[in-house]
Amino acid sequence: MAVVTRFAPSPTGMLHVGGVRTALFSWLYARRMGGKFILRIEDTDRERSTDEAVRVILEGMAWLSLEPDEGPYYQTQRFDRYKEVIRGMLDDGTAYHCYCTKQELDEMREQQTARKEKPRYSGVCRDRTTPREGVQPVVRFRNPSDGAVVVEDLVHGPVTFQNVELDDLIIARSDGTPTYNFCVVVDDMDMGVTHVIRGDDHLNNTPRQMNMLLALGAKPPVYAHVPMILGPDGAKLSKRHGAVSVLQYEEEGYLPDALLNYLVRLGWSHGDQEIFSRDEMVAAFDIHDVNKAASAFNPEKLLWLNQQHMMRAQPAALVPHLQSQLARLGLPSDNQELLEGVIVSQRERAKTMKEMAQNSRFFFTETVELDPKAVAKHLTAAALPVLQKVRERLAALAEWSAVAVHTALNDLATELQTGLGKVAQPVRVAVAGSAISPPIDATLALLGRERTLARIDAALKQSPP
Repeated sequence: MAVVTRFAPSPTGMLHVGGVRTALFSWLYARRMGGKFILRIEDTDRERSTDEAVRVILEGMAWLSLEPDEGPYYQTQRFDRYKEVIRGMLDDGTAYHCYCTKQELDEMREQQTARKEKPRYSGVCRDRTTPREGVQPVVRFRNPSDGAVVVEDLVHGPVTFQNVELDDLIIARSDGTPTYNFCVVVDDMDMGVTHVIRGDDHLNNTPRQMNMLLALGAKPPVYAHVPMILGPDGAKLSKRHGAVSVLQYEEEGYLPDALLNYLVRLGWSHGDQEIFSRDEMVAAFDIHDVNKAASAFNPEKLLWLNQQHMMRAQPAALVPHLQSQLARLGLPSDNQELLEGVIVSQRERAKTMKEMAQNSRFFFTETVELDPKAVAKHLTAAALPVLQKVRERLAALAEWSAVAVHTALNDLATELQTGLGKVAQPVRVAVAGSAISPPIDATLALLGRERTLARIDAALKQSPP
């Protein structure tokens, strides 16, 4: 049997790390098993679903490169199919019309609560054969009234639900629109889903969905309900913890593979390995190894992993991410050689691509604005003659390279009987605008002869403080 998984987010809120981890587990399991991964947008809640949330789902999945083999499917485009199935269930007697009013249902629950019973639909319309004048009915699923449903969950183990505890679920509202729990069932049946991997907040929906699938003559999929992600303080993950739109991580300069690496380790492990490439995740992941305990989100660990991925990636692979961040700063660049060089020289000094771009602005501008504090400290009256000598040595270089620059600055420091820092720092401030940059030889090599000399000339024209 070919494995088919699905990720089925509801666009009633932004896709955040909890949803991304569910998508990742589903995608990884399908890839590991040589199966199929489906993306389905569960947008039956028309009032709360938004186009913006749909956009974030689609763009977020694309940024993460969690490509579906099928989809995206939209439930709102499948209403005719749902209504067809409901008509068949009404004909078969596995569903029925319920004419109870909201007031009657409220009274029913109040009375049950007063008797210290679990509030649930009593089934009063189960055997009704005639319509009720003036009431537009809902359609309810006729849930089995005896026996039990055992969910053989891959994470939690077998979980048993008594059918007597499950009331008859509404599968179509009074206006004829189908409900979420019913649409899920039809979709999973029609799409041949074999494994449903989702958050454990859906576990209580599962027995009713299994009963509906059985009533439709379909085999229920295998379920794996993964634990929720908590904040660092042990509370439910919220915006203050990092439950923000997944696209915000892209804006903040995180790499998609780093975010996925971090999320795959929340509730799953493979020995002591912490850092995974995408291929390594596919090769090692098994849904059977997911823990049932909730995991805490640790922003510092994510930041550390991001830098590890920046350090290990091929520079060319990071170029699009740096370009994206530079574009946000108004500094677009398509100079591949310069971009790769900046990445190699800066990635030990930055934890995110955003930080790298901000630290590297001076590489992508024609001129620089000098930091007054750096000028006061390093472009003093005593430093300007040294800077003039540096300018002369650099201008005379036959070859412009990091090695040639390093030799020239080293030789000058030896002649002046001073440390290399006394020579390099005035140059650094002149070309970078501040006292911080990659090694000066690499910095000048990347800037090139023309921009380096122009910036030194501009600094020499400044009157010392």
